[in-house]
Amino acid sequence: MRTNPKIEELDIYVWEGKADIVDRVARCMASFDVEVIRADDIAISPERTALRPSLAIISVSVIDSGALLMRDWQAAHGIPVVWVGAAPRDHDPATYPSDYSHILPLDFTCAELRGMVMKLVLQLRAHSAKTHESDAMIANSECMQALLHEVDTFADCDTSVLVHGETGVGKERIAQLLHEKHTRYGQGPFVAVNCGAIPDGLFESLFFGHSKGSFTGAVVAHKGYFEQSDGGTLFLDEIGDLPLYQQVKLLRVLEDSAVTRIGSATPVKLDFRLVAATNKHLPQLVKDGTFRADLYYRLAVIELKIPSLEERGAVDKIAIFKAFIAQIVGSERLSALPDLPYWLADAVADTYFPGNVRELRNLAERIGVTVRQIGAWDAVRLQRLLALARTSQPVPAESAAEVLVDRSKWDMAERNRVLAALDANGWRRQDTALYLGISRKVLWEKMRKYQIFDEEPETRESE
Repeated sequence: MRTNPKIEELDIYVWEGKADIVDRVARCMASFDVEVIRADDIAISPERTALRPSLAIISVSVIDSGALLMRDWQAAHGIPVVWVGAAPRDHDPATYPSDYSHILPLDFTCAELRGMVMKLVLQLRAHSAKTHESDAMIANSECMQALLHEVDTFADCDTSVLVHGETGVGKERIAQLLHEKHTRYGQGPFVAVNCGAIPDGLFESLFFGHSKGSFTGAVVAHKGYFEQSDGGTLFLDEIGDLPLYQQVKLLRVLEDSAVTRIGSATPVKLDFRLVAATNKHLPQLVKDGTFRADLYYRLAVIELKIPSLEERGAVDKIAIFKAFIAQIVGSERLSALPDLPYWLADAVADTYFPGNVRELRNLAERIGVTVRQIGAWDAVRLQRLLALARTSQPVPAESAAEVLVDRSKWDMAERNRVLAALDANGWRRQDTALYLGISRKVLWEKMRKYQIFDEEPETRESE
């Protein structure tokens, strides 16, 4: 027997205008835990929509000469809109607002309405989860705490931000934090674009948009990334991959705060915040002549540097790994297991991840799926996965000294812990391994890594 998807504490505001849809919406949603509110003559409470998931169903009959636009409506209320109108189901832009895709015909069925509502509820949940994930960003290390302090300091500025960091460190998450913490732009859209994935010849269409009929195949008007981000944040990842001729066009938009669609002569004024990110050294690209100096200075009003996973150290590595494991295994199954084995946490801390957090998540996913399926911390299986992860490229020579400095305190504490365990067990390796909860092989690897030799007691006594 089929059951309805669970929808809890949802408010549906309905503006029916000349259409008779409030009662139909209420009947269709009667089996769900929702409240259908006739909203033609009331004002939405921002406090309520902030606490409860909400969406709006608006008849196109309330639109007065196109004055009610989705962008303006969402900026004021911050909830999704479903447009309802008596028109063909091909989303005719002459009838519906051209910049919105959530559309139902006037003769909608209950199945169509429920499907649309469920789709929007899932989007609301995903957005809420992403927001909470960003808010809960792990930052136990001093360098990450310093970075988040910088984010809080500059989040509410309107100026451009340039984010530096290696691949996989979380540049987009920092950009999302900057967006969410801005009092004005945070209420608008967050548009993320990978500049390294823009196909040749499509830059203008994707960024500037085009008017209807401007070229073959342009059957409807299209808003580019610049217009899509109006009132919010445009995040340009891998900005260093933009060719010079595209950099010129980007700079022109930033200077004019306006964009002109392909096939149109009318500029559209824009108001958005630009956050750019790169894993390249832009000043060097400027010297090499592959990046414009004027664009670099325009982007780098505020610069933020995200530390690598190695720079963050073992404390963040282990905390992030535990968070990923909890997410993948599930809280119920994880609570039925013993705590994360020390040998596993130690192995993660000792592993170098060239791909940073992204690569650590990949390892956590492989381990988490294994633990979830077999219901145990199987040392043999998991050490095999760890061995595969350790086949990654070694630490680059130029950064090896920095990594050693960052990990010196952790390594010294771990060395002392192993020495204390050896002393407590009379330097018997099997007993010491059992005492530490690791295998003899892992103990031997630790002794080799920390240069602990069998003559260590005599050496320390002579000193």
